Amino acid sequence: MNFTRQQLRHIIFEHNTRRSKAFDVVLLVAIGLAVLATMLESVDTINRDYGKILRVAEWVFTILFMLEYSARIYCSKSPIKYVLSPFGVIDLLAWIPLWISLLVDHETAHYLTVIRILRMLRAFRILKMMPLIGAEDRLMEALRRSLPKILVFMFFIFTLVTILGSLMYVIEGDQNHNFSSIPTSVYWAIITITTVGFGDITPITPIGKILTSMMVLIGYAIIAVPTGIVISTLRGTGQPAASGRACPECGREAHRFNAKYCWYCGDKLDEPPDDLE
Repeated sequence: MNFTRQQLRHIIFEHNTRRSKAFDVVLLVAIGLAVLATMLESVDTINRDYGKILRVAEWVFTILFMLEYSARIYCSKSPIKYVLSPFGVIDLLAWIPLWISLLVDHETAHYLTVIRILRMLRAFRILKMMPLIGAEDRLMEALRRSLPKILVFMFFIFTLVTILGSLMYVIEGDQNHNFSSIPTSVYWAIITITTVGFGDITPITPIGKILTSMMVLIGYAIIAVPTGIVISTLRGTGQPAASGRACPECGREAHRFNAKYCWYCGDKLDEPPDDLE
């Protein structure tokens, strides 16, 4: 079946027709299968028995994604703008790593093809998940507004682990070869206060063990601080501050003090009283 450039553009870039939805669903299934094939190939037992089949599947998916990328460039209204867009870069990364692994003959480059999972981000547009996109916008706004507080908190943590790591170096350095330097001791302090505890470096002196126990308890106490900052900010961005001003069109309240339009129906609001500005 022959398609004009405009018809092909509607199928590939739009998501409101039967053909375009079918194309999107097939594309997502292909992306999922391609990522699964790459992941399975990294398992030794599966690669030994089905390696050839998986490699053939990888090349089939890579060629399909390359053709799809070319079709997107061909039918795009602005090819350069598409190529340089975030989705254009992701679409390029969906097929180019396997060719790179062939040219440079580097085995690990082959597994870069797993980054094509990023193309699953298209599900937000394909499935029309606008409420989730709105929630994402609110979360990003909360993170931006929380950034100064989080930076101050991170500076405090950096100072704390530097002091505690240096202290542990003084306590353990002479008796424990694991604490061989202050940077190594700071590394230990970071993984301890974050309650990760890899176990590759452990104290052996009584004072060192007491300090470690205190740091773990401190870690549990402060680990929720960034979350609390973001959540408190998110609450502020989630609902507009109530000002008692009612919309003249729908009668609803709960508008910000400086709002000019209704939060619910979009109608123009009356000017706020001077004592509320």
